[in-house]
Amino acid sequence: MLDKVVIANRGEIALRILRACRELGIKTVAVHSSADRELMHVRLADESVCIGPASSKLSYLNGPAIIAAAEVTDAVGIHPGFGFLSENADFAEQVEKSGFVFIGPTADVIRMMGDKVSAIRAMKEAGVPTVPGSDGPVAQDDPDNFHAIAKRIGYPIIIKAAAGGGGRGMRVVHSDAHLNNAIHVTCSEALAAFGDATVYMEKFLENPRHVEIQVLGDGQGNAIHLGARDCSLQRRHQKVIEEAPAPGIPEKILNAVAESCVQACIKLNYRGAGTFEFLYENEQFFFIEMNTRVQVEHPVTEMITGVDIVKEQLYIASGQKLRLKQSDVKFRGHAFECRINAEDPTTFMPCPGKVTHFHPPGGPGVRVDSHLYSGYTVPPHYDSMIAKLITHGETREEALMRMRQALDELVVAGIRTNQNLHRELVRDEAFKKGGVNIHYLEKKLGMK
Repeated sequence: MLDKVVIANRGEIALRILRACRELGIKTVAVHSSADRELMHVRLADESVCIGPASSKLSYLNGPAIIAAAEVTDAVGIHPGFGFLSENADFAEQVEKSGFVFIGPTADVIRMMGDKVSAIRAMKEAGVPTVPGSDGPVAQDDPDNFHAIAKRIGYPIIIKAAAGGGGRGMRVVHSDAHLNNAIHVTCSEALAAFGDATVYMEKFLENPRHVEIQVLGDGQGNAIHLGARDCSLQRRHQKVIEEAPAPGIPEKILNAVAESCVQACIKLNYRGAGTFEFLYENEQFFFIEMNTRVQVEHPVTEMITGVDIVKEQLYIASGQKLRLKQSDVKFRGHAFECRINAEDPTTFMPCPGKVTHFHPPGGPGVRVDSHLYSGYTVPPHYDSMIAKLITHGETREEALMRMRQALDELVVAGIRTNQNLHRELVRDEAFKKGGVNIHYLEKKLGMK
């Protein structure tokens, strides 16, 4: 087992990693910005190192400073969490070249999956179902070709930046007349946002759900899946509520796509936790991307399987083979996760400030992943998520009722949050039935 690990992240995921390390007897090093000295995991870690000022670019995105912190503390591994440098292939490569263990996939796999074109190509070769598309990059200086591709796919189509992510670098086109301009604008935006103007085309599905498959691989020829999550309740491509298992999907169809993901992991010699993200429509799955890290919504999978995904990451990174076979994975009940953000409930603008009182809910089947405490000041420099509220029940209905109660018990005073939005959503009739599509929330909010 790894002796000492640098936690290269902040907030609730950093505390989550610290707890997993503690359970395995692994010493921890918290790296933090000057604005994050009072974070809970910094207080609890065996050692802490300030790696820069509040700016993410100068701290949590400062790879050399993180590696230097590992060197001066004699750590052996670096856990990137999610966001920041977690899917940065160059960082992963430099970590391992510097003699440390990167707790995640190899740099080559991260690089392949980070480029949407190469990722789709790899998935097709592995037998994972994909969206009909351009089968590679689209050259903006060859209009005859991209018009022919769009005609073959059939409108509406969506143009995507190959290096994009988080809902950025995408544009939907409904007719041939608008294609030229859309291609050029998306290429320009992609270059400005990601430093790469490469784009590709896919069929735009009108009313899909967002369903993803959680996987674990040991990089030694073994892989399993931990079932499906539904993450369709989204606003501007940002997930709001997630649940597991994904409701209303025929078992035969789900098992087939999950097994294709496992086989892809084996073919890629995938190491660590990962997530295959799909659009699901008319009982068909279409691959959109793979996240080569632990997901924000991993707790709902943990709740229905009993598998601690972060601990499994640490076991795998220590060189151990997968401790579980597919037959060992048993699914029980249903789970929901609500992302609690420090934001104005009307404008959705971030609302940092001092938390004067924090009271997390409790009771059977309730879990709270949060770094908050009374007196903590939420800084303005980072993502606005401050807590994840997770509930589990023997049935979907029971889990949802527990979520209603938990949201009513939760107290976050001193700052504005989206708690009331969640209260409304878990009582929404369409959501209660299950299976809403990715456009549902925005339509409900009057955004479309």
